[in-house]
Amino acid sequence: MKKLILIFFLFANWCFAQQQTVTHAIAPFPFEENDNITITIEGSTVNEATWGISGNALYLWAWSYNTNLSDQQDCPTNGAWDNSNETNRFTYNAGLDTYTISFVPTSFFSRPDIGRIGFLVKAKDASGDKKSQDILENVGAFQLSLNAPSESTTILASGDNLNISASNTGGHANYTLKANGSVIDTQSGISSYSYTDSNIIVNKNYTLEATVDGVTKTKDFSVLVDPGSSFSVMPETYLDGINYHESDPTTATLVLYAPSKDFVYVAGSFNNWQPDTSYAMQQDPSRNNKFWITINGLTPGQIETFQYWVVDENPIANSPAMVKTADPYSTLVLSPFDDPYIPASTYPNLPVYPAGQEREVTVLQTGKTAYNWQVTDFAKPKKEDLVIYEVLIRDFDANRNFQDIIDKIDYFKNLNINAIELMPIMEFEGNESWGYNTSFHMALDKFYGTENKLKELVDVCHQNGIAVILDVALNHAFGRNPMVRMWMNDPDNDGWGEPSSENPYFNQTATHTYSVGSDFDHSNSFTQVYTKRVVKHWIEEFNIDGFRWDLTKGFTQNCTSADESCTNSYQQDRVDVLKDYADYSWSLDETHYVIFEHLGASNEEQEWANYRIGDAIPKGVMMWSEMWTSYKNLAQGQTSDINIDGIGHTAHGFTQKRTLGYPESHDKDRIMYEMTQFGSATNPSHDVTELQNALKRMSAIGAVSLTVPGPKMVWHFAELGMDNSIWTCNSGVVNSDYDGNGDGDCKLDTKPQPQWTENWLADTNRSQVYSNWSRLNALKVNEAVFEGDYNITSGTQTPRISIYTGNENTSGSELKNVIVIANFAVTNKTINPNFPYTGTWYDLMDESGNSTIDGATTSINLAPSEFRVYGNQASTLATTSIETELDLKLFPNPAKKSFSINKNLKTLSVYSITGKLVKTFRGNFIKGHNFNITDLKAGLYLVKISNNLSEVNTLKLVKF
Repeated sequence: MKKLILIFFLFANWCFAQQQTVTHAIAPFPFEENDNITITIEGSTVNEATWGISGNALYLWAWSYNTNLSDQQDCPTNGAWDNSNETNRFTYNAGLDTYTISFVPTSFFSRPDIGRIGFLVKAKDASGDKKSQDILENVGAFQLSLNAPSESTTILASGDNLNISASNTGGHANYTLKANGSVIDTQSGISSYSYTDSNIIVNKNYTLEATVDGVTKTKDFSVLVDPGSSFSVMPETYLDGINYHESDPTTATLVLYAPSKDFVYVAGSFNNWQPDTSYAMQQDPSRNNKFWITINGLTPGQIETFQYWVVDENPIANSPAMVKTADPYSTLVLSPFDDPYIPASTYPNLPVYPAGQEREVTVLQTGKTAYNWQVTDFAKPKKEDLVIYEVLIRDFDANRNFQDIIDKIDYFKNLNINAIELMPIMEFEGNESWGYNTSFHMALDKFYGTENKLKELVDVCHQNGIAVILDVALNHAFGRNPMVRMWMNDPDNDGWGEPSSENPYFNQTATHTYSVGSDFDHSNSFTQVYTKRVVKHWIEEFNIDGFRWDLTKGFTQNCTSADESCTNSYQQDRVDVLKDYADYSWSLDETHYVIFEHLGASNEEQEWANYRIGDAIPKGVMMWSEMWTSYKNLAQGQTSDINIDGIGHTAHGFTQKRTLGYPESHDKDRIMYEMTQFGSATNPSHDVTELQNALKRMSAIGAVSLTVPGPKMVWHFAELGMDNSIWTCNSGVVNSDYDGNGDGDCKLDTKPQPQWTENWLADTNRSQVYSNWSRLNALKVNEAVFEGDYNITSGTQTPRISIYTGNENTSGSELKNVIVIANFAVTNKTINPNFPYTGTWYDLMDESGNSTIDGATTSINLAPSEFRVYGNQASTLATTSIETELDLKLFPNPAKKSFSINKNLKTLSVYSITGKLVKTFRGNFIKGHNFNITDLKAGLYLVKISNNLSEVNTLKLVKF
């Protein structure tokens, strides 16, 4: 059975429960598939307390294989991993201290011709790896054992012999040995088989068949012939991975860096997965002996798949002689573990995984049609203006794919955010994951959609003024990663393992406290090459605007897993390598966003935040600033630990606004959940645990976070008051860390979608939060004052924020001063707004611009959860657009590919006849500019045009 990695990301700590080894017996034994068998588990070998179970509630999780062991199927009555079916519950025998369960295999597994069963013992909710080891048992008195060769693949020198021996139980058998599909030996009426295949000069795949009473069992094994060393210099332009030849779409060159390996074959669809010596890769002595090969005769546009068969003839202890692996630089891989569960609606025409292979394979396709980008000159929002919306694709909408984001573009536009940050979308292990268990950093995870669909998402976002940022996990990788597997310890020889001492990319032991998966060695030049290729791929292939670098504390090589103080202190090697990665990003795109999740020593963060600020195009790394505790306490109505100064850059000692502050993110529980569960209930008229009161406080949370100058972040659906705990399990149970039993689990479980199924936008209380945050975002993004200086008075239930440009205490004719006040107590409070000067002040949350207050006012009464945002002038957002005749002409009309307007304009939006926004162009366009509409379907559209005077007009367009 495939090893399952259940990963729980708890900020910087990943927790794995220890699997238990249980003692079992099966009666009768041996058994046939139609026998009624009883599995008995010794109770003394099960520690129920470790799994947190009561009432002796243990369950069987089972699976079966067919007679040739090629087809594995789960038991139909297993239930869900975190909610086992009662049919599979063991019976506890108190007097004997045993657990038993009985069944007939063919009925239990709902299939005939069973050759092997597998099972484990688990808690009903096995989240957190509350399970025993895997147990495998063969079915039937007739069993075939292969005694030699001992390995599934034997490496031989050309001309060597292979000794083959086998034995069987259950009677005399007839044996047939096939090599590459042809029979080379038969022997009859024996129970012990022996044969020598002599003078082997080609690679061979063998199948040994043994038949007793009409039942046949098989064993498969293979031989790889050492092709000998072949050295040749490849062109300097060739890079690791697939090199496509633009001038010849029938050819591709593959390059693999595999130090300490003796030879490599390329097996694929183009050689029927039976490579001969012509598919043995050459080595380039001038390029660190990199392996390379050119594949000819490919059909342009046709999907091909391949693997490297990487051989070490004298491996170190516990390391395999051969590893079959996909290319580390794959941009698309097929997986036998994940692909069968990817909906066709998400990934139409998903290439079929090649039959008879194992583990991931790389997709190669020459002559692909390039995506037709609609926006090629996107101007990113200024760092100071960023309002980033963090999204987990899986939990955003019901289809859990890129199309969901595209379909909701108006939702983002109306919220007035200007950047979307996607949690990791690179190929990860499993389908329903947060993505931090990345296995292929340059490949898109197909569970979310196709490459072109992601490009469409980016394109649509850019058309609507929204940048796209990717969350990248380059501190670590997991067991499916080719660079882990090519140099791994695999003592049980199951094809999975951890990095060995020979691994050129990974540390055997993490050199920092927060170990996750296998730890990359970023001091290694080839790790750095790999990292930069990942950066280049997503910037140049997908027009990605920025990266959020996960767990940057892990990029040091100076510490140990036990020394947290070292990990959290200044490390020069970490500073140097991360600066180098930032420099490389900026060399490709000078305005690229570089964001670190560091949450570490201020002196190190200051160095990054202030790095290259003085460039002609100012740089500087944006640093995550998690303020969950303070904002959560403030929202709950607490009186201590409510200092929110860290939401801005000055508290961190940064010279520029590079603090990406946020009240909540994917790492912490929902503030709404915290309020409704643990908020103050001391005032019955404003009980914070009541939903409507908690929602009011979310609007106030937005007011005292989003308005602070500098980039800010919103965790998806905070703007609708999402109150489902992030510890919600698939079953709906909340399994948090509040019960005193540690960190809990289910954090990574797929979450429900009440925001859409219950139509929260139509809910008055929830939509008010959305509306308020939308207004706050619009002010922040569009009003220059929010790029100015600020003072925060916090540590109190009535925080005050003063935002200003120029002299704080001097009036002006433009909007240059903003005062934000809020009441997070549970009773009314009289608050002095401390206006810096007298005169008329405007309520900026009033879109009409008519609500005002005298600047001499020294006391304002705010009810619990109320807030105010005052400006010395009305917002320019209050200006009503003027619908007027502008003597506009749209030509040609009808249009097929593009059209132009005879006037200068600022924005142009295209709507379907039903009113749905389908395209937006933003910028200062001169008359005659061509607006591309090749992606629109034929039909009638409305084109809304706005000029720099906020005058608008609408014209009709016919697309044919």
